[in-house]
Amino acid sequence: MVSNKGSNGSVWEQFHGPNMGYIEEQYERFLEDPNSVDSSLQEIFQEYGAPEWMTKGGTTQKESQAVSDLDVKKITAAMKLVEAIRRHGHLEADIYAVGNKKGRYSALVDPKTYGLSDADLKSIPSHWLWQNAPSHVKTGYDVVNNLKAKYSGKIAFEFYHVHDDDEREWLQHKVESGEFEVALTPEEKKELLGRLAEVEGFEHFLAKTFVGQKRFSIEGLDIMVPMLDRVVKDAANDSIKHIMMGMAHRGRLNVLANVLGKPYDKIFSEFHHSPDKELVPSEGSTGINYGWTGDVKYHFGADREVLGEGKSSTRVTLAHNPSHLEYVNPVVGGYTRAAQDDRTARGYSNHESDKAFSILIHGDAAFIGEGVVAESLNMSQLKGYKIGGTIHIIANNMVGFTTNNTESRSTTYASDLAKGFEIPVVHVNADDPEACMTAVAFIYEYRKKFNKDVLIDLVGYRRYGHNEMDEPRSTQPHLYKEIDQHETVFHLYGKQLQQQNIISEEEFTNIKDEVAQRLKSIYDSMKEDKYEPKISVEVPEAVANGLDKIDTSVPLETLEALNEGMLKRPEGFNVFKKLERILQKRAKGFEEDKIDWSLGEALAFASILKDGTPIRLTGQDSERGTFAHRHIVLHDVETEESYSPLHGLDGVNASFDIHNSPLSEAGVLGFEYGYSVQAPETLVIWEAQFGDFANAGQVIIDQFIAAGRAKWGQKSNMVMLLPHGYEGQGPEHSSARLERFLQLSAENNWTVANVTSSAQIFHLLRRQAAIGGKDSSRPLIVMTPKSLLRNARVAAKREEFTDGKFKPVVEQAGLGSKKTKVKRLVLGSGKVMVDLEEAIDNAKDQDFDWLHIARVEQIYPFPKKQVQEILDHYGNIEEVAWIQEEPKNAGGWDFVKRKLNTMLKGKQKLSYIGRPRRSSPAVGEPNVHKTEQSRIVNEALKLSKGGDSRERN
Repeated sequence: MVSNKGSNGSVWEQFHGPNMGYIEEQYERFLEDPNSVDSSLQEIFQEYGAPEWMTKGGTTQKESQAVSDLDVKKITAAMKLVEAIRRHGHLEADIYAVGNKKGRYSALVDPKTYGLSDADLKSIPSHWLWQNAPSHVKTGYDVVNNLKAKYSGKIAFEFYHVHDDDEREWLQHKVESGEFEVALTPEEKKELLGRLAEVEGFEHFLAKTFVGQKRFSIEGLDIMVPMLDRVVKDAANDSIKHIMMGMAHRGRLNVLANVLGKPYDKIFSEFHHSPDKELVPSEGSTGINYGWTGDVKYHFGADREVLGEGKSSTRVTLAHNPSHLEYVNPVVGGYTRAAQDDRTARGYSNHESDKAFSILIHGDAAFIGEGVVAESLNMSQLKGYKIGGTIHIIANNMVGFTTNNTESRSTTYASDLAKGFEIPVVHVNADDPEACMTAVAFIYEYRKKFNKDVLIDLVGYRRYGHNEMDEPRSTQPHLYKEIDQHETVFHLYGKQLQQQNIISEEEFTNIKDEVAQRLKSIYDSMKEDKYEPKISVEVPEAVANGLDKIDTSVPLETLEALNEGMLKRPEGFNVFKKLERILQKRAKGFEEDKIDWSLGEALAFASILKDGTPIRLTGQDSERGTFAHRHIVLHDVETEESYSPLHGLDGVNASFDIHNSPLSEAGVLGFEYGYSVQAPETLVIWEAQFGDFANAGQVIIDQFIAAGRAKWGQKSNMVMLLPHGYEGQGPEHSSARLERFLQLSAENNWTVANVTSSAQIFHLLRRQAAIGGKDSSRPLIVMTPKSLLRNARVAAKREEFTDGKFKPVVEQAGLGSKKTKVKRLVLGSGKVMVDLEEAIDNAKDQDFDWLHIARVEQIYPFPKKQVQEILDHYGNIEEVAWIQEEPKNAGGWDFVKRKLNTMLKGKQKLSYIGRPRRSSPAVGEPNVHKTEQSRIVNEALKLSKGGDSRERN
């Protein structure tokens, strides 16, 4: 045998040709058993390790021979196969607990598709196909089997749609190295089984005790509760201050009980129609003490403080959610952003994404089917809406109400929408608890590292129908035949632990029985009483009272200083010259005593900030303003840097956030609503590009903004600015659908206004800011102008800002001086009232002693007191006419006529002046519009010249 003296290189240089193969074989034997090789070789291997040519990654003698013997096409095919397993291994993954997709096959990951046999794969060294293969993986055959186990098991991955190389490499390394896998100790496994016992036991108790009542059981997806436990625990240990959660009905009661810690007795009390007991709904359980009309039990949210390993605590909040499933998504996004933003200094708020994050639990049919999901996902990386990554969990029960997957989506998976936003997807079988715990640990680590959205497709089933009163066997007979015979995850995991000798059969039975006995004891100890539902619910006094006493005036010197401050620019900042001239005109507003709309609005914002109230304003084109009136963000024509004049105001300690939003209504509107709820001290404003675009956010308006306080006691003082006015621009650019907001008006739930002067919008916004966070808070809906933005008639004098306040009703100047002669009172709202003023000024030869006009600037709550004072003052009024530019079945008419009819006396009559009832809100032909608008104005003023309207009934 050769000498082992000399350098490492000199040792291995003595071996050539066949001897290299012999040494490689001996070294492999040495690794398995050192005593199986000659003692002289033992000494060499012990001193120098592996042969030089093996450690340097070079081609060994064996491999050189293999290359010459093996078709290069086979190697290329094997490489393609390995890459296909990484990309498409999920198509064969064992992620379905029940149903006809178990045991799936995909040709994309079949070696035969690539012309490869087992022998071919065994002849290829592993590191040719997998550079970082573990030491026990020797051949291509081993590579294929090993990777299939990682990509096609009970847990599967899709991340090749992620374009960032660092992210994708991190994901691949985590999966293939196995670093992400959670190894539970025997004690942890017993704890997990106990948690599953609580989840299942809770559902069984409800089913037995409250027979036939809806509860939207979690059964079939039970593991979701321990998964949420794991996320909450990790977040608390990481000192995250807030976890914001949103979910639909499926499993909600169980999550409330077992994750949010809502007491069992409070949940039991909400099933008060049970035939077994009549239970008084406990304080705070069904929302009777929270709101005015309340909501069903599976719509309510809750919150809970969770202590981490240190002294810090994490608040977990589950948002209230109506039956419009996914519409809570952007609302939770708004909660989260508000919890992350520091609004205590001027400029943009300081966004700290590590202070909070969100968890959204989706339905499989709803995630792919509801457009608001795509809107919400699109916001995830936008400056004004990013929240540092959301953890998404699809509670995949494979059936949407009664609709099968083949009828509810055009994609392979319910999660496929997320791939368009480069969100990694982890599919996991809900019947494998340990795989599920691995999946949730994996996605938590990803979100933490990359601050991006990540998704788990938790694939299970639902034990019963859509709800417990539904019979699924009429629509999915084969599936439910299998589900009826399928054991629950608690029993499956219990058997697994028994086979591992971690628990005995007796221990398993005791765990189950202990949960049942504990729940029964809680229920039996509850107080019995007669439940008498409240028929009428009183609105809180602060809400019922008006807002007239709020002082919104600002001293002149303060306004002048603010105006001067808004004209300042950073040194060297180059504003577009034409725009600079427009902005400089604002300085003359005080000199000329004509403060236009844009300046009035800007002064409102500036003075609110000066008072210490943060502002958040978003919308499509809100920085400039759809009609180029605002220009609250300026752009340097040389560098394209941006600057807001409101960010440089002296003495301001409140943030001003302004963002152009994506072309979204439902998503952005929901986000801003959520922000306003979480940050009540902030004036949150959403502006529609055109008022009627709010149509696309109608669910948010109906279910959250209009009714959130009444249903859930949820306060918001957000503002909706909706450009509204008839100028002949057609059906989609005229009406903000004022009538819809008035139809939803009740219980002083919000304020609906249609203002016509810069001073009015100034005071209205300041009043709204003043009620933030108070019991009197409520949303504000404003019909804002378009053409009036530059109309000199909306400009106001300085004294209206310094001495005035918002006026719900504004009487027309120059009319009504001879009160005994006034026979007709014309009431109306918005742009048409300015048209009347202009027509009166143009009709200088007309006598209008018989006429008085008043603008109803606040339509809801209806200013009955102010209108009544006008009626009382003009005692000879014979006719009250309501004028509007909207069709008769739109606008304010149907709302105000009921109010006005109760105020008329004697022979006084109420009449309508406006367009007839129409199915479309406005005409598309400008000339037709002008003719009809002229007719309306002339009719109100009884002018002789009229229009030959082509709009007839």
